[in-house]
Amino acid sequence: MRLTKYGHACVRLEEGGRVLVIDPGNLSGAEALSGATAVLITHEHDDHIDVDRLEAARAADPALTVHTHPALAAELGDGVIGVAVGDTFTAAGFTVRAVGGAHAEIIDGLPGCPNIGFVVEGVYHPGDSLFVPAEKVDTLLVPSSGPWLKHGEAIEFVRAIGPAHAFPIHDAHHSEVGRENFDGWLGAEEGVTDYARIPVGASVDL
Repeated sequence: MRLTKYGHACVRLEEGGRVLVIDPGNLSGAEALSGATAVLITHEHDDHIDVDRLEAARAADPALTVHTHPALAAELGDGVIGVAVGDTFTAAGFTVRAVGGAHAEIIDGLPGCPNIGFVVEGVYHPGDSLFVPAEKVDTLLVPSSGPWLKHGEAIEFVRAIGPAHAFPIHDAHHSEVGRENFDGWLGAEEGVTDYARIPVGASVDL
């Protein structure tokens, strides 16, 4: 399986001609959806879904499937598949399990919106949450920046899951100095996981 990092929270998983895209938001670039077979959306924030680009991709390829939580699926209209926490389904030929359910709190219960994490054959994209799934996670996409997150929580998240590999996402808000600082802290978790940053547009084989 090949994992490609796009801007911010967007990644592509590819294997045998199948292309699964997760969270193609307004910070990820239109090329993220090129040739996609299926799309997973964790929640409704613009940095995780660019509605206009997604609608254009669906118009260009009516066979493109989209999965997200039921409330957002209803807003997006016909052909978008709602999935609930605990559901196991197939997208682009990959087996996916929906986990979590709620966006991490910033303050005073906000933003208070649904957030579905996805475990795709051992690869975990949590969206905007730090939910620890029961499933074994081989590759963790760990959020690195956001108003709901601090470094210590990201470190505890990695420790709780104990993946073989961890790669940062949700990083568009970081400056270069901020990225280096985060990588220094997470890289110090030697023995817990193999941590590395994937440059935007680059890929790793899992």
